[in-house]
Amino acid sequence: MALPSMFHMHLVSDSTGETLVAIAKAATVQYQNTRAIEHVHPLVRTNRQLKRVLTDIAQEPGIVLYTVVNKALADELEKHCQALKIPCLAVLRPIMQVFESYLGAPQTPTVAGQHVLDADYFRRIDAMNFTMAHDDGRLPDNLSDADIILLGISRTSKTPTSLYLAQRGYKTTNLPLVPQVELPHELLEPHTAFVVCLIANVDRIADVRRNRAMLMADRDLETYVDRDAITAEIAYTRRLAAQYGWPIIDVTRRSIEESATMILKLLHDRKAGTKPEPERSHV
Repeated sequence: MALPSMFHMHLVSDSTGETLVAIAKAATVQYQNTRAIEHVHPLVRTNRQLKRVLTDIAQEPGIVLYTVVNKALADELEKHCQALKIPCLAVLRPIMQVFESYLGAPQTPTVAGQHVLDADYFRRIDAMNFTMAHDDGRLPDNLSDADIILLGISRTSKTPTSLYLAQRGYKTTNLPLVPQVELPHELLEPHTAFVVCLIANVDRIADVRRNRAMLMADRDLETYVDRDAITAEIAYTRRLAAQYGWPIIDVTRRSIEESATMILKLLHDRKAGTKPEPERSHV
């Protein structure tokens, strides 16, 4: 049986829907020849709100995934999908069943419990504010105020990786590496921040720089994308890392999320006193 080229997918949540979107993405990427048309329905907490969702589902039926704590609303949603003969899944139910079985206690239903305004929430907000204020070479006066410092030549994904780490609650700053420019002296003095160097292979950096330069009139395109110059910049990064004992992460075939996860693993290994495995290079 041939797979459809596209299908509708309704994500129904009584919160922001972020959990559903992440789960749905993890599933749909396994079917690269089929495109999911996402319909995200957040903050569904009343019968009136659910009624509008049910109308949308009836007009464009497809897979329905939901995270709705209110049992009456969840039952109504499942009843509606059963009548339409379309799949409907409470994505957290299997996980909650495992918890209940292991802990020997029922769950306490909490709408948007993952977004509670607790200390961890404010820690992430503080990290995000810090990271945005200390982007692209704007190092803090005291480097120990940062949890992580990312170093790398132009177009090695320093800023997006910094922002992702901030969302995880880590105060992150980043510094562009330029062979002709000396490192800030405070970077070489004692501090508690975890320094990581980012690199990528020549082809990736040249391609990204070329696309970037087309949008910027203040770049010398020929020099900016010169492969020999980029090779020298990468070699400079490697020399610095070797000289100061900073770990290197090759982002060539890694997403921002994967790079950040690797950085956090290295950070946790350092705190635990574990020697990290050497990075395999794609350069």
